[in-house]
Amino acid sequence: MNDSADNSAQSPALSPKLDFKTKLAYGAGDLGPAITANISIFFLLVFFTNVAGIPAGLAGSVLLIGKIWDAVNDPFVGLLTDKTKSRRWGRRLPWMFYGAIPFGIFFFLQWIVPQFSSDRSTNMWALFWYYVVIGLISQVFYTVVNLPYTAMTPELTQDYDERTSLNSFRFTFSIGGSILSLILAQIVFSQIPDRQQQYFILAVICTVISVVSLYWCVFGVRDRILAFEAKRIQQEEPPSIPFFEQLKIVFTNRPFLFVIGIYLFSWLAVQITASIIPYFVINCMKLKEADVPTVMIAVQGTALIMLFVWSNLSKKIGKKLVYFLGMSLWIIAAAGLFFLQSDQLVLMYIMAVMAGVGVSTAYLVPWSMIPDVIELDELQTGQRREGIFYGFMVLLQKFGLAFGLFLVGNALQSAGFKEAVAGQSTLPIQPESALTAIRLAVGPIPTVCLICGLVLTYFYPITREMHAEILLKLRERQTNK
Repeated sequence: MNDSADNSAQSPALSPKLDFKTKLAYGAGDLGPAITANISIFFLLVFFTNVAGIPAGLAGSVLLIGKIWDAVNDPFVGLLTDKTKSRRWGRRLPWMFYGAIPFGIFFFLQWIVPQFSSDRSTNMWALFWYYVVIGLISQVFYTVVNLPYTAMTPELTQDYDERTSLNSFRFTFSIGGSILSLILAQIVFSQIPDRQQQYFILAVICTVISVVSLYWCVFGVRDRILAFEAKRIQQEEPPSIPFFEQLKIVFTNRPFLFVIGIYLFSWLAVQITASIIPYFVINCMKLKEADVPTVMIAVQGTALIMLFVWSNLSKKIGKKLVYFLGMSLWIIAAAGLFFLQSDQLVLMYIMAVMAGVGVSTAYLVPWSMIPDVIELDELQTGQRREGIFYGFMVLLQKFGLAFGLFLVGNALQSAGFKEAVAGQSTLPIQPESALTAIRLAVGPIPTVCLICGLVLTYFYPITREMHAEILLKLRERQTNK
């Protein structure tokens, strides 16, 4: 993308602190991707098996194919955003501006059930390929709007604690979007009896909100981004490094390897838990589909509240200890869910709240570490490559999501899970083997992932003091130019 139009607006000075309006607009940029991603995480697998009538293994394969393709193209989009030149919008914003509407359209198309044939088997395979194609295109546009957004964090501020605050706004909208989508789901599910119409209407509402919020972000942070761009362009541009050499540099950055490991294990636990919870609530706890959003709101509502608590606490005790405290509670909750019985509803909600405490640190801490890693890379190489680092973060997020959903889908099918017949009003009764598989996916598997994340966090090398030294050396380098 190259936009050579002049920018007549005067960009403000790039002060260390961000004003509330800019933080709010930046946070809004994660509302649309969060709503669409969370609806997909919580309901897309269930939609495929219980509405479209696709077997669980095939449904998991649909999601795996889309996410692997999406993950593979992430670093390339990240590299392209680093090289984008636009006086009107900067490097990141053109992608969000032009990609917002297609992003909304293809998200919506995932939630309809076309009728291709009267033969059930033929129609099932036609639906499979329809969802594969739409999923591939949808994930491309998710990358186009979300990856440039995530890469803007270090461009908006270089202050260590201000970045944690900025990410708090981001994940307030992210988790808030998740809660909003669940509230909308609960309202729609309770008011509309037809299961297919429920998801159709929910998709329409979420699409509109998502597109509007992306444009709020684009116009709200534009002045700040242009101020950063003006400063960046004035500096002497070092020689470019070939793409595969950049990959080598990225993966020889030791702190970055720790961060992507922490994030991968944390996000894998989030994805597996989120995708299996609807099955757990309906089949193990014997509740109705309309009760699923309530349980999820307990998790996400707690995570939203705790974001502010952890953000302030991290300034006093550091990111690593905050991560340890949050994850410890989540591990206890995840392990306990395996033994939960259908008459222990109060205990289920207590565990949901405990899990929410940990989920908030899975959102906040790894993303607060990445800007520090980027500046270490700048100190070592002389180049700022936010796009390539954030590209690999999003790549791993999507690999985690794809692998988690594929694992859940195929585990359910191997355990004898019975999918619904498209158009059928009642859900089939599941065998004991399928119920055991659901319990394993909601408890022990996420617990193992979280413990692995804790081990990596313990050895993460960048402290507040080390980051301050990195920034000092970068300033000295700029002064001496």
